[in-house]
Amino acid sequence: MTDVVEAAIGESDLSRQDRLAQLRNRMASIPAGGDGKAVLSFPAGASAGVPVDRAAKVGILPVPAGIAELLPQGGLVRGTVVSVEGASSLLVGLMASVTASGGHVAVIGQTRLGVLAAYEMGAKLERLAFIPAPGPDPVEVAAVLLDGMDLVILGLAGASVPPSRARAVVARARSKGSTLVVTDGHWDGAEIRLDARVDGYGGFGQGRALGRGRLESLSLAVRARGRSFQPRTTRLDICSAAGRVEWRPTREVSAAQVVAL
Repeated sequence: MTDVVEAAIGESDLSRQDRLAQLRNRMASIPAGGDGKAVLSFPAGASAGVPVDRAAKVGILPVPAGIAELLPQGGLVRGTVVSVEGASSLLVGLMASVTASGGHVAVIGQTRLGVLAAYEMGAKLERLAFIPAPGPDPVEVAAVLLDGMDLVILGLAGASVPPSRARAVVARARSKGSTLVVTDGHWDGAEIRLDARVDGYGGFGQGRALGRGRLESLSLAVRARGRSFQPRTTRLDICSAAGRVEWRPTREVSAAQVVAL
């Protein structure tokens, strides 16, 4: 049976519970890679969720500080598909931002995203669901989950999704008001493409202690491209402070550096 690692998801809204029950049934009909069916279970007894904040209600899902400045709407537009490549910290930041605002996130086919890192960025783990082994058709699993999640992160494992299939899923995301983030593969028709690259580290000591000590910060160069805007790039620091992880914009990247990405 497909292995599902998942945190409990609760919601006071009855319609949300109904939709999750329907998702369970539909997931059970999707063949898994082993001897059973793909399963999505939401444990009973979860605490009531908090409604998605006002920005998300009007069609925008929040993103980490600094990333918002790259995007025309200041966040991820509901009903669209976004492609993310490069450093996984960006995906973890999206998980944290959306769940912290009250949204629910499903992560498909991604086994290396750090739950601890997401928690330290402010993620609400009870609003996260992980499906690390979705079976032979992860795109179908994602299409089903678009019906009940605010954000679905889909790892393609290097696959290229045919344009006709991609268009059908885009139409579904639009009709359900959910956002699909695809990574590690090719997807035609993504509204926005984000590329994050590690640009440096901080906290390894100075002088004779250089190269020793704890990693205290990570620098990312992030580039955004889209249909409706010119490429934009910024540099951000992800810093550890008092047991929490914060995103801090540093400075804009010059045009020459944009080309280098």
